[in-house]
Amino acid sequence: MKSEEVSILCDSIINSLPMDKNILAKFIAAVAAREVEVSAAESWLKAVHKYGISPQDTIALTNQMMNSGSVLTWKEDSHLVVDKHSTGGVGDKMSLMLAPALAACGLKVPMLAGRGLGHTGGTIDKLESIPGFNCDLSPQQMQSIVQEIGCCIAAQNDSIAPADGLLYAIRDVTNTIDSIPLITASIISKKAAEGLHSLVLDVKCGTAAFMKTEQDATELAKSMVAVANGLGIKCKAQITAMDNPIGSHIGNSLEVIESIDVLKGKGHLDTRNLVILQGSALLSMSGVVGSSTEGEALIGQVLDDGSALTKFHEMCLQQGVNDEIAHQLCQDPLSVLPLSGQKIDIISQHSGYVNSIDSMALAEIARKHGAGRFSIEDTIIPEVGFIIKKHIGEKIESGQCWMEFYHSRQPTDDEIKQLSRSITVSKDIIDKQSRLIVVVE
Repeated sequence: MKSEEVSILCDSIINSLPMDKNILAKFIAAVAAREVEVSAAESWLKAVHKYGISPQDTIALTNQMMNSGSVLTWKEDSHLVVDKHSTGGVGDKMSLMLAPALAACGLKVPMLAGRGLGHTGGTIDKLESIPGFNCDLSPQQMQSIVQEIGCCIAAQNDSIAPADGLLYAIRDVTNTIDSIPLITASIISKKAAEGLHSLVLDVKCGTAAFMKTEQDATELAKSMVAVANGLGIKCKAQITAMDNPIGSHIGNSLEVIESIDVLKGKGHLDTRNLVILQGSALLSMSGVVGSSTEGEALIGQVLDDGSALTKFHEMCLQQGVNDEIAHQLCQDPLSVLPLSGQKIDIISQHSGYVNSIDSMALAEIARKHGAGRFSIEDTIIPEVGFIIKKHIGEKIESGQCWMEFYHSRQPTDDEIKQLSRSITVSKDIIDKQSRLIVVVE
């Protein structure tokens, strides 16, 4: 790839002209093959970040990134192939429940997920806290497992959308992470490579989200929906509130524990309701049900009758977990999963009703103790995390434990003070708010 050709692309971007599709295709192919000068790729990324590109160019870019590696194809029942993507949040464990629940409803879910680089682990980190669980699947293995049982959850790798790997790494060092077209192309290219019919996006919004305001979240949501539609994928985005932690468990193995509780028809309603919200949308979009109300009922049914848990058990077996451990995991997850024996109770200093919980305060300390990463080389400590005992709107007394902190090393006095201050208590009863803010279609 000649640097002059990259310069042509950059000049088009600077002058608000369409990028030459042939040169763009050549550029992305060179990126995927690691045959482009890093300085040239940096220049192109900085141009996109500074000047933006049109929706048409974003679609073209995403299409080239999708086709830079393997693309899954589905000969039969292609309308049943679905997935979701979340921009991430504290306690966000939906994928662990959603994939098997949708499979139990008859859908096919070839889910690609990531390891976390931030305050908490990603979906893959959570699954890898299960002894023997193999997330490193080839596209062929993914396809085979999905055809067999209806779902799998695999780690992103260079087989699918390999161009994204290098571009993402360079975006990180060039401070171009927050570009809407680049975020869109990165996310949608990998999802489109799964051969999807329908996609639901969970775009988090709030103090503990990448997008802090509803306006920013809506801008990203509209971009991703438009590009997915441009590639022939049915898509809608649910903008959801991310100020307070999701559910009751935060931390890698702890979130698996809560997920299994929900798959048993139990668990915290906050978590269950998000699974139902996302799942019902996909059931409706794929035509399995006639309305979101029917979809909600069906997802609730498979969670309550054990069929979603059965799919989770099958997925564990297909992805390397031996039969005895898989059985124990589904019956009594604490007998299998690592959980720190060191625990500190975090005490409320006030009486009243829980008004808010500072997700970022919890997340920052969780990361310091190994539940997340500061760099890609960091090792996750799966047994670290929190169990929230008192939730928004619930009554609490001064001196009562509102959260348990499972740690690998003794927390400092400052950390304990920070955790203690992360809850606010009101004298008045607090109305619980729905996580769903708006739907973008």
